[in-house]
Amino acid sequence: MAVGMTVLASGSKGNSTMVASSRTRILVDAGLSCRETFRRLRSCGIDPTTLDAILISHEHSDHVAGVPVLARKLRIPVFMTPQTRAAWKRQLAVQRIELKAEFRSETFEPGRSLQIGDIAISSFTIPHDAVDPVGFTFRAEGMKMAIVTDLGYMPASVRQHVRECDLLMIESNHDLEMLRLGPYPWPVKQRVMSRVGHLSNTALAEFFSGEYDGDAMVVVLAHLSEQNNHPELARASAEQALGNRRTLMQNRVLLARQSQALETITIG
Repeated sequence: MAVGMTVLASGSKGNSTMVASSRTRILVDAGLSCRETFRRLRSCGIDPTTLDAILISHEHSDHVAGVPVLARKLRIPVFMTPQTRAAWKRQLAVQRIELKAEFRSETFEPGRSLQIGDIAISSFTIPHDAVDPVGFTFRAEGMKMAIVTDLGYMPASVRQHVRECDLLMIESNHDLEMLRLGPYPWPVKQRVMSRVGHLSNTALAEFFSGEYDGDAMVVVLAHLSEQNNHPELARASAEQALGNRRTLMQNRVLLARQSQALETITIG
């Protein structure tokens, strides 16, 4: 028995990750088109029709763009918080997109647990400039996984939730110097660096070298900026911070990509 995570895409152009047990498959965020989501799933040997649900972290377009078509084609429920659902529906109204009558919407309150198949999910509030953004942990078959991206800093509550994870997917969005010297307009730079923006390599390194418990067998660095980061900068920063505390399988610090899916990570 094993659980797994398949990162289909991670970055400002679209985010989507499948979390799976031996019985249940959940798509976490759906920021790619339906066609591209299907293509990337199949490239990893996964039949899209075996998905059981879609789980949404927040309403930004790079996390929800594919939801209407995916939900219609797969006829599976979409889970999001009530505030996120309301904000998303306002976006659809502006875009003049109508949901089909058979669209199945389910809600959960942030901070509460929910069960999808045999996967127990805990949601928790994260600091980001969306209406009600959340991160997730997943428990199945004795394993714990977490997906924590799109947050400006690591508050105590988030640090607590990611303790004892066997697989941790976490944001390492930007290198501070690259961002400061880069092409973004200053207001955008301020937003990214703010406490409701995105986690920098430096901020993640401070967490890894401080309160992180070092339990994960695999760490996935996610939501890397294509303009303001470099994969090897992010990896080197994380690995240096982890130092001798690493208990990773074969020292596995992986990099999620925007352009293609990562090979499925299996633990357990």
